[in-house]
Amino acid sequence: MRIVDFRCAVIAGSPVVRIVTDEGIDGYGQVESTKPYVKPQLLLFRDHLLGEDPTDVERVMRKIRRLGSFKPWGSAVSAIEMALWDITGKAYGIPVYKLLGGKVRDRVRVYNGGVRQPLRGYAPEDFVEHVAFMKRARECFSIVKVALGYHGPMLNAIPGARYGEPVSGAAPYLNRGPLTERGLRHLVACVEAMKAELGDEIGLALDCGPGWTVPDAIRFARAIEHLNVLWLEDLITGDYTPYVLADLYREVTTQTTVPIHTGEQIYLRQNFVELIERHAVRVIGPDPADVGGLAELKWIAEYADLHGLLIAPHGIFNGLIGLAALVHVCATLPDNFIAFEYPVAKPDWWYNIVVGLPDPIVVDGCITVWDRPGLGVHFDTEKASRYLAEEDQGFFD
Repeated sequence: MRIVDFRCAVIAGSPVVRIVTDEGIDGYGQVESTKPYVKPQLLLFRDHLLGEDPTDVERVMRKIRRLGSFKPWGSAVSAIEMALWDITGKAYGIPVYKLLGGKVRDRVRVYNGGVRQPLRGYAPEDFVEHVAFMKRARECFSIVKVALGYHGPMLNAIPGARYGEPVSGAAPYLNRGPLTERGLRHLVACVEAMKAELGDEIGLALDCGPGWTVPDAIRFARAIEHLNVLWLEDLITGDYTPYVLADLYREVTTQTTVPIHTGEQIYLRQNFVELIERHAVRVIGPDPADVGGLAELKWIAEYADLHGLLIAPHGIFNGLIGLAALVHVCATLPDNFIAFEYPVAKPDWWYNIVVGLPDPIVVDGCITVWDRPGLGVHFDTEKASRYLAEEDQGFFD
């Protein structure tokens, strides 16, 4: 089997790749909808792929892996790797999870991810309303993650919460710096209010940054130790931050019992080595659509498990192909797996053009792993073609 064509289309902002073979088997991968600008990068890989046997996944990946980088530029390589596994599973008539070593679990736990209710404001009662909505969600999540602090505009919206002037720009989460005592107390009050609403029935995780100073991160973590929060995510670095700073994370981790989490922006296993070997965090969260693919995530999870670290993978947003990939790889992860971030596709018509997902997808906070070959999902090409831009017509031909 040989690759004879490589195509990319942007559907509702989400770059989708299709690898075509000389035996009529194709495979799909996907980049999240916040990165439509990755399409030109994806097309640069075409000449590296043509003529290769797609079932020799590692051999193909060795040719292109060094051409990616930290989020968002690892997403192109990751999408191609997904598509290669999809083809290989279809070629041999087995699901991708079997190619990755087989299932450890029949159901994979998810947390809310894309299921969110916009906050009315940033007072404790607004956060209570938010998590109360999560408690009523039809998915029955057992873990809820909430954005707090520098993950979004919160600290700029609360008068006197931080020192320094707000920064605006094209990239998300540009703000960072020290908090005032008022700001720190306000954040603690919000967490206390959410935990009072959730009790011990639903776990609470907090997406916090990036942007905190080390002293503030330590003070905040210590102040909420009694609340048994599942993790504090991306306090120092994170989303779209092209470096790790493991030494700073280790300083925070060693000063608190609250698990510290990071990793969604990190590309390749090599860049997790310091975090893992130095026990700089307690939880890692690579995204298979940014880290370099499914096998890359599996390797990182196993290495983390050897060092006593947990894993809660980040989820590609708006990506139903990415959702399928997460289900397959997370079914194979060691017992250090907690849950992955559940993607929700928007607009809703995504659920009409991608075929093969269970209905409902999430039951009692988990997704049952399906057994169809490859990733087990595919496009209804007739319906999906209606949403292609003029320049992408012919993507499914």
